[in-house]
Amino acid sequence: MRKFDHVVILSDGIRGHFHQSLGIARCVCKISGAKLEGEIIIPKLSSVKRFFVKLAARKNRLNLDLDNEIFARVRDFKNTLFISTGSSAAPYNISLARTTGNFCAVVMTPSILGTDPFDFAIVPEHDKHDSKAGNIFVTLGAPNHIDIQDLHEQAVAKFGNVNRERNHKVIALLIGGNDANYGISPEFAAGIFANLREFRDCEFLITTSRRTGEATDKAVKNIFGNCDNVAYMLLASENPDENPVPAMLGAASHVLVTEDSVSMVSESITAGFRVGLIRVERKTGFLKNALGFGAKRFDELFAEFSAMNLLEDLGDNPDFGKFLSAASQKHDSDFNEAMRAAKWILDLE
Repeated sequence: MRKFDHVVILSDGIRGHFHQSLGIARCVCKISGAKLEGEIIIPKLSSVKRFFVKLAARKNRLNLDLDNEIFARVRDFKNTLFISTGSSAAPYNISLARTTGNFCAVVMTPSILGTDPFDFAIVPEHDKHDSKAGNIFVTLGAPNHIDIQDLHEQAVAKFGNVNRERNHKVIALLIGGNDANYGISPEFAAGIFANLREFRDCEFLITTSRRTGEATDKAVKNIFGNCDNVAYMLLASENPDENPVPAMLGAASHVLVTEDSVSMVSESITAGFRVGLIRVERKTGFLKNALGFGAKRFDELFAEFSAMNLLEDLGDNPDFGKFLSAASQKHDSDFNEAMRAAKWILDLE
């Protein structure tokens, strides 16, 4: 087994990216006994500067000042794994590892840099990456920070009175938002989510994403704000820093997730749920879809999850009643891509 003494996360400040890195980092530490040293927040750069930083790192010419307070605490670390997710932190990851004589792992495929310069690259299957290279590990969906053993404790700490032992259904509704492929307009939200108000025998826990937007958040609030069976609702536009998802998953018997968020779908499956997938609005992208990119690649991912009985695609006109009629939509799968990636890094797979 490969051993590390330290694991350090380099973060671009995007919560979803940090959670992917954190999930793998925790698993590496759990298996190997390494110490998780926390995160280093990389410098904020303009898009132009970011381009040249990536280019310099690709050519192994990005000279880091290890006396700088950002990097000083790790400059003397040996036998260390640096890990980052996405493009912005990637050049600092590779350069810091090379400067200090350590190892680097990247999650997702960083633009310009690509995956070749890294010791370990954890790439989701839907990124359509060539997996033949020896430094690449392919995941189904997004690795994440969900630890199924801690979820119930987080639920009790946060909600107290929301408890699956109360002999009723608790529905976690996880709402994403707008990106290059999908959209959730206020009108769409009002049309589809209002149908959930009729399920009076269920208790709802609801949260939105930073991508949802203030207008759609307002629509969600108008739909559910006066419902006495809504036990919890957090709108990201009102509280962008809190992440209630783990606690919600710990309390829930069912989970509904909008299709735009592969991260929340993956987190819910890792938490032990057969997910109800809510289809949303799609943005035009004929060329991207024809080439196998765009929303089409996520359809292929969801089809794989469905084939594994880890997801039910509720379609354009969802029959919430059928999905929610089961006493629970928990599953017995040990699906955990962060753990699989950690075992690969440690040369156990």
